[in-house]
Amino acid sequence: MKEGPTPHLSRLAEFLGCPFSLDEEKEGVVDSIIESCSFSNLELKRPESCTYYGIDHQLFFWQGEVGDRQNYLTPKMVDRFDKMS
Repeated sequence: MKEGPTPHLSRLAEFLGCPFSLDEEKEGVVDSIIESCSFSNLELKRPESCTYYGIDHQLFFWQGEVGDRQNYLTPKMVDRFDKMS
C-alpha cells in the first residue's frame, strides 16, 4: 500500500460509497488526497502540542516500515489481516 496507494484509495472510496469520477481522477484529485495524507506531509503540519480527544498524538504514529508488522503482531494476527485484503 505504501508503494502504490492509488488503487487502495480508490477501493476505499468505493467501499465508503463515494467512488471517484473519471473527471476527478483526470484532474488529479486522487493524487492530491494521497499527497495531503502522506506521512511526511502530516508530520510537517502536525503541531507538537496536538492531541486527539486528550490523547497525545505520538500514540497514533510511529515510524513503521514495510514488513515491520511481524515485530508488533502475532503470526495469527498477520494471517488474519492477510485474509482481509
